[in-house]
Amino acid sequence: MQGARMVVEEPIRVASLLMPAKQIFFPSLTKIMGTLGPRSRSVEVLSECLKAGMSVARFDFSWLSDEYHQETLDSLRAAMKNVKKLCAVMVDTVGPEIQVINKSGKPIELKADDHVTITPELSKEPSCEVLPINDPALAKAVKQGDTIFLGQHLFTGSETTSVWLEVVDTNGSDVICLVKNTATLEGFVFMMHVSQVHINLPTLSESDKKVISSWGSRNKVDFISLSYTRRAEDVCELRDFLKTHNLEETQIFAKVENVEGLEHFDEILKEADGIILSRGNLGIDLPPEKVFLFQKYAIHKCNLAGKPAIITRVVDSMTNNLRPTRAEATDVANAVLDGTDGILLGAETLRGSYPVETIKTLGRICAEAEAVYNQSIIFKRIARHAEPMSHVESVASSAVGAAYRVKASVIVVFTSTGTAARLIAKYRPMIPVLAVVIPRLKGNSLKWSFAGSSQARHCLGVRALWPILASPDQVGLVGPSEESGLALALSHGKAVGLLKPNDRVVVFQKIGDSSVFKVIEVCD
Repeated sequence: MQGARMVVEEPIRVASLLMPAKQIFFPSLTKIMGTLGPRSRSVEVLSECLKAGMSVARFDFSWLSDEYHQETLDSLRAAMKNVKKLCAVMVDTVGPEIQVINKSGKPIELKADDHVTITPELSKEPSCEVLPINDPALAKAVKQGDTIFLGQHLFTGSETTSVWLEVVDTNGSDVICLVKNTATLEGFVFMMHVSQVHINLPTLSESDKKVISSWGSRNKVDFISLSYTRRAEDVCELRDFLKTHNLEETQIFAKVENVEGLEHFDEILKEADGIILSRGNLGIDLPPEKVFLFQKYAIHKCNLAGKPAIITRVVDSMTNNLRPTRAEATDVANAVLDGTDGILLGAETLRGSYPVETIKTLGRICAEAEAVYNQSIIFKRIARHAEPMSHVESVASSAVGAAYRVKASVIVVFTSTGTAARLIAKYRPMIPVLAVVIPRLKGNSLKWSFAGSSQARHCLGVRALWPILASPDQVGLVGPSEESGLALALSHGKAVGLLKPNDRVVVFQKIGDSSVFKVIEVCD
C-alpha cells in the first residue's frame, strides 16, 4: 500500500471517482500525438483532431508517396488556420527495417506447422512457400530457434494479421522457418522483426536521407523520430545530417524499440532531445513481463534528465471500436502516473474508424490520471537528482513549488530557445504552462530575420507546455517591454478559459544573467 501512495493519495482518489471530468481548452497536460493517413487527412477531420487535443502530427514514410504526405500536411495547415491551434510536425524514419514487398497485393495465407523460406532473392513472388526480403545478410545473423515476427503492423503474433516464425535451418543466404500460427498477410508491405538479433543495416537508411533532405527540409519539420535507435552514434549521425540540410533546429526523438537500444539507453538519452518507447516492437524483443519494467525505468530517466518521454501502442482496440478496453484505459492512466510526456497514436488515427473520438477519449483518461498525480514526491525526487543545481534551474524549480503553494492557475514563462520552458516542465507542474516564445533576431551578410516559431512548436512535445509566439513589438524588440508579453499571455489565458479574475499566476523569466519569478493576481 505504501508503494501505491507514492503516486496516488487516498482522499484525492475517491474525490476523482465522484467528480465529473472537467471540460477545458487543454484536454490534458499530457500531449497527444497522431499519425496521419487515409482516415485523418481531410481538413474537416484534422480540424476536429486539433480541437480534440492533438498537438503533434506524425508522418510515416514507410509507405505512400511524398506527394501524398504533402497534400496531408497542406490540409493540416489549413485546419490549423481554421481552428487557430498550433500543431508540430514529426517525420518518422523507416530505419533498418526488413521488409517483404508484396507488389501484387494478393493475400498470403500461412498455416501453422508449415514451412516457409525467407530469401534475399527479390525477383521471387511472395507466397506461402517463399518470402523475399531486402536484407541479404539475415541468414548469417540468425540461428536455429530464433524467433521472427512478420506482418503489416506487427502485433503480437497471436491474431490473424501477423505471423510468428521459428528458425529451423539456414541454406546459404536462405532461412527456413516453421510457421507457428495460422495467419493471412494482407497488404503491399510486411514488416519483419527478428527478436534480439542485430540487423546489419544502417539506422539512417538512404531512403530516410532522401525524405529528410527533400520533404523534411522543404517543410522545416519540427521533429524526426529516429526508428530503431541502437546507439548514441545513431543520433549524432542524424544530427550531423540535419545540419547539412539547414535543419539545425529540428529536434531528434530517439525511438527505442529493441534490446540494443535498451542496453545503450543512457547514452542515447544524453544525445537525443526526447525518447519514444516503441512498445510494439519492444513487446516482441522483450518477454511480455519485462516491458512494463523498462517503461518505468525509461520514463523515470527521462524525467530526471528533463527530456520528453513518449509511449506508443496504447489503445489498439480503438482502431475498430468506439471504446478502449478497460486494460487499455488503465495502461494509459498508469503511463501518465509514471510521468510520460505524451502518447503517440498509430493505427488508431492513421486508418482507424474513430480518430477524433480516440483523441478525445485519450485526453479524458490522461486528465483523470493527472488529477491524482502526486507531484510533490516527483518534485522532490527530481530536485534531489539535480543537486547541485544551476542558478536558473534553482529558480525554475522554486517557481513550480510556489505555484503549488499559492494554488496558481497558470505558470507563464518567457523563453527564446525553449530551455527555460523545459526547465519549468521538468518539475512536473500540475497546471498549464504558457510559454511566451520571444523571437530572436538572426542574420547573415544578406538579410536579417526573426526566429522562434520552431521553438514554439517544440513545446508541443513536452508535458504541460503550451506555446504563445510573441511578435517582436510585444517583447520590447521594437516597442513596449515585457509587460506587453505578459498581457498577451494573460489575455490568451482568459480567452481559452484558464484564467478568471482573482486567479494567481506565477511568472518566470531571465533578466540578463539572473532568473526571477513573481506571483501576480489577475485583475478584472
